[in-house]
Amino acid sequence: MLFNSLAFLFFIVLFAAGWPLARRRDVSRWVYIIACSLFFYGWWNWKYVLLLVATALVDFSAGLAIHASRKHASKFLLASILLNLGVLGYFKYWFAVASAIDATSRQLGIPLGLHVERLILPVGISFYTFQSMSYTIDIYWGRLRPTRNPLHFLAAISFFPHLVAGPIMRAGKLLPQLLSGNPATGGAKAEGLRLLVHGYFKKVVIADNLSGLIDSAFASPVSFHSGFEWWVIMVMFSMQIYCDFSGYSDIGRGIARWCGYDFGVNFRHPYAATSIREFWQRWHISLSSWFRDYVYLPLGGSHGSEVATCRNIAVTMLLSAVWHGAGFTYLVWGALHTAYMIADRFASGTLIAVATWFRALAGRPLLWMQVVLAWVFFRASSTEQAAEIARTMFGMHSFAMGLSRTAMIFLVVGIAHEVTTYVLDRREPEQPIRTTEALGLAMLLVACVFLRGPASAFIYFQF
Repeated sequence: MLFNSLAFLFFIVLFAAGWPLARRRDVSRWVYIIACSLFFYGWWNWKYVLLLVATALVDFSAGLAIHASRKHASKFLLASILLNLGVLGYFKYWFAVASAIDATSRQLGIPLGLHVERLILPVGISFYTFQSMSYTIDIYWGRLRPTRNPLHFLAAISFFPHLVAGPIMRAGKLLPQLLSGNPATGGAKAEGLRLLVHGYFKKVVIADNLSGLIDSAFASPVSFHSGFEWWVIMVMFSMQIYCDFSGYSDIGRGIARWCGYDFGVNFRHPYAATSIREFWQRWHISLSSWFRDYVYLPLGGSHGSEVATCRNIAVTMLLSAVWHGAGFTYLVWGALHTAYMIADRFASGTLIAVATWFRALAGRPLLWMQVVLAWVFFRASSTEQAAEIARTMFGMHSFAMGLSRTAMIFLVVGIAHEVTTYVLDRREPEQPIRTTEALGLAMLLVACVFLRGPASAFIYFQF
């Protein structure tokens, strides 16, 4: 079920109507969350509800077993991780692997006759799998005591505001909150309203209105657009994917705030960063911190030699690229960010790099160029298309500008909205909504109704 659908509007109204009564007791609260969340998830495909419940119950049992038997804890943890990664790998990578095997066998003259069909990817599997894995890992490391109530655990895993596209909620943060049935405070409701309105505005007004031009540009021959136009198109895509993804996170966070829970910030104005390292501290924070805590730091982080640190960065970014999908375009995207981060690490020791004036003057433009170039490979359908677009962008043979004026207007609106919220987010959280802000939120809601673009699924649903 899409947050930007009429079905979800009816769903959330009914959920809100029953929540005040259901939240009063632990069991009724958890059962209500589970029932509503599984209905929300099953609206798309009921078959995968069973997969979600089954994997969650396996990890719940593994958590109890790890805590009860330290002697065999590593075996239970390994079983849990292999199951999660096995299910994730089967759905996300089986088609690519099997197709490659079949093609190779044909070239060698020993065709295997594999009839490979693309699997339907369960929505949100990459997100809830990582959340469930962090639960068993934290128990193994002694950071978390397991819950002994399966309803409590399943409510945390399936809670619909974060289920299909994050944020990736750690059990240690969400499980304690679900023990409380207290109503949301006035400040939390005000913050929730802000998040909801701004989240919907970013998605349905900015991202959806930019998507048409971007999709048509990537569907047509690269030569249809000049190098300058491709730079503009990629800036548009940078804005589209940010507004689409952060918009979803804001909507989910807003719903959670109204329920009395806090998911934490998942995007902190990443394009305001002045270095690639800072960018990743601001972009999709729940995923970036997941890879930092469960991959980068266990490998040694930055405490070893420079060679070891560069290796750890490369492995972490490679796994992040693989998490996004099986295409070579994602690997190149990850490789570019690896190169950026290693270069930034070496440059950070020089006088010019640490000078605040240099960061302020050149940091953001340099970051934008790096990120925009990497987005080319992230968005392109093939490495060949991405390479051709990159060559065109740096060729700059023509400065012709024939892009839709409407799309340009929404790009400017998106940038203006981001700059405005960047300034406003410096205020204290959970402040009451004043008259001026109320008028602004009302205008954004009107824009969501009358200026919304063609409805589309959230980009990260495919991951």
